[in-house]
Amino acid sequence: MFTGIVTDLGTVREVLPIGGGHDHRMIIGTSPGFLANPPVALGASICCSGVCLTAVELGGDWFAVEASAETLSKTMLGGWKPGSRVNLERSLRVGDELGGHIVAGHVDGVAEVLSAAPEHGSVRWRFRAPAALARFIAPKGSIAIDGVSLTVNEVEGEVFGVNIIPHTATVTTFATLQPGGRVNIEIDTVARYVARLREFEK
Repeated sequence: MFTGIVTDLGTVREVLPIGGGHDHRMIIGTSPGFLANPPVALGASICCSGVCLTAVELGGDWFAVEASAETLSKTMLGGWKPGSRVNLERSLRVGDELGGHIVAGHVDGVAEVLSAAPEHGSVRWRFRAPAALARFIAPKGSIAIDGVSLTVNEVEGEVFGVNIIPHTATVTTFATLQPGGRVNIEIDTVARYVARLREFEK
């Protein structure tokens, strides 16, 4: 489990086809202390732009993960190449501060970036969610975008907006995001279960 509070901005160093070319092994570079305090164990879960992946090899300032064809087809990982920036978060430990919201690292779908407009001291970003996920997104609810925990400001059908403050833009991939791009989204776990319970009430 994660909190959606990004603690490092990594960079993809290598993308290597494996499993007959259907799966990918990726080397992700990190800041020097990301893997060290406390030391990350082999097999640990790391949230990579919203996707929970297993560290299969570790270096001083890098780690390797493997993504299946299913993951590559259902997330933005299939478009990663050397130089791609990655939001990183280590898994939540019991007793850690829960600064964002509970994020499982199980991406529900990919949203389209529609626009970005300055709004006072922040930037209002608007996205279009897949139709099947739109009903789970509510004003003032939580959503994870590329692994970043954010509060939804408004919802109009399949379109929703969030505000990004300068600090968040600096320490995440929002600094490089552009309208027309696509992002991984994970809906709020609570919203998912509430909707499921309502189905049984009908």
